[in-house]
Amino acid sequence: MLRDRIRCQPLLDKLCTADEAAALIQDGMTIGMSGFTRAGEAKAVPLALAERARKQPLKITLITGASLGNDLDKTLTDAHVLARRLPFQSDPGLRRAINAGEVMFIDQHLSETVEQLRTRQIPPVDIAVVEAVAITEHGGIVPTTSIGNSASFAILAEKIIVELNLSQPTTLEGLHDVYIPSRRPARMPIPVVTPESRVGLPYIPVPPEKIAAIVVSEKHDSSSSILPPDDETRAIAGHLKALLLEEVRQGRMGYDLLPLQAGIGTIANAVLHGFLDSPFHDLKMYSEVLQDSTFELMDAGKLTFASASSITLSSEMYRKVLPRLAEYKHHLVLRPQEISNHPEVIRRLGIICINTALEFDIYGNVNSTHVGGTHMMNGIGGSGDFARNGYLSIFVTKSLAKNGAISSVVPMVSHVDHTEHDTDIFVTEQGLADLRGLAPRERAISIIRNCAHPDYREQLEDYYARAVKRGGHTPHILEEALSWHQALKETGTMRR
Repeated sequence: MLRDRIRCQPLLDKLCTADEAAALIQDGMTIGMSGFTRAGEAKAVPLALAERARKQPLKITLITGASLGNDLDKTLTDAHVLARRLPFQSDPGLRRAINAGEVMFIDQHLSETVEQLRTRQIPPVDIAVVEAVAITEHGGIVPTTSIGNSASFAILAEKIIVELNLSQPTTLEGLHDVYIPSRRPARMPIPVVTPESRVGLPYIPVPPEKIAAIVVSEKHDSSSSILPPDDETRAIAGHLKALLLEEVRQGRMGYDLLPLQAGIGTIANAVLHGFLDSPFHDLKMYSEVLQDSTFELMDAGKLTFASASSITLSSEMYRKVLPRLAEYKHHLVLRPQEISNHPEVIRRLGIICINTALEFDIYGNVNSTHVGGTHMMNGIGGSGDFARNGYLSIFVTKSLAKNGAISSVVPMVSHVDHTEHDTDIFVTEQGLADLRGLAPRERAISIIRNCAHPDYREQLEDYYARAVKRGGHTPHILEEALSWHQALKETGTMRR
């Protein structure tokens, strides 16, 4: 079995234990690890590294594609391995350490990390740790369920540790399209012109001599914790379908729409699930993550092709999809995240971008990352890459949080990730605000009227009316603009 998977025979001599491979990682190093939204992360080596750090303390900078599964961020945090972490995470334990200032977290657009590595704007990767399903005859690394930043980590690192995961099916080979942009300032255009475009290699090309260790593992990816659609997410999907039907009626697109992108999480997945009951057909995706809804739409004959950087599924969907991967493979491609999220490609293809907000304000500014303006949740991820460059920049959220104590629509967001210049459409279960062509005063009226929950609508109308009396292109009462967040902190609710 190993000879079938490690086809570059001299590399069989590099087989070792996870402890032996982890010993290559030294204090102060920068480590690039595979993994994107709980998919395709190295699993044995980081656990061995954490165990070693409990006996021999060390600190590293850890760079990944996005979040890791199998509680790896928690384990590394508990072992005090992480000095610095980027560009995205979703673990509650690591989040606490970040907000306590124990781990320095750099929140980046997911398309930018390897650009900074390539130009040495941030310290270089010493060792790349990459999960693989196989190694080709010439040493090429075949990734598993994600590419993320793995290709550039492996190409730029001094050494590579490969985790060969025998639990991942060999049918993954051929799914990937590894394309690395040429160097600036003479960079050629990225030749992705449709979601189906294949422009690179089905493996990560590296010299075999860079592979310092190969560790065999059999641990599965973590499943996603996506919840099924509820009445509110179905309402959000309904409003969004009505918007897109109007786009069709206006002649701006056909019933096959333009390529779709959806952020990770329950709400975005439920919104795409809503396309099952719609007149749209022959849909395509150009996104970061393929979730349950992707395969539901394919099975229903609604979706014909999907491009992303990872596959992250619920446990039930994993059991359905992996055995049938050979059937799906001709309709899928996984790319490096700097290509799946590249502004050039997003702008060229005209993506319909659907992402989730923590909160947004009456003028269309979005907070995706910080609770109360100070405490990091997960990170901006790829939402900014898509929001600024898509054909339609759509943000969705439920209008209330914490059993009604929090309004997701506020006078002024407590932290800005996406400015009003980068947002087009807002949708809650209450309705949809189409802000295209509207000035700030018109945007405020549309958002309050269509998106705010009735429990908070009168408060917002009162704030806006009094702000208008003070004048200004974007009227605000500065001494009150963040008072809702202050009230939440002091009383536990934004309600007056």
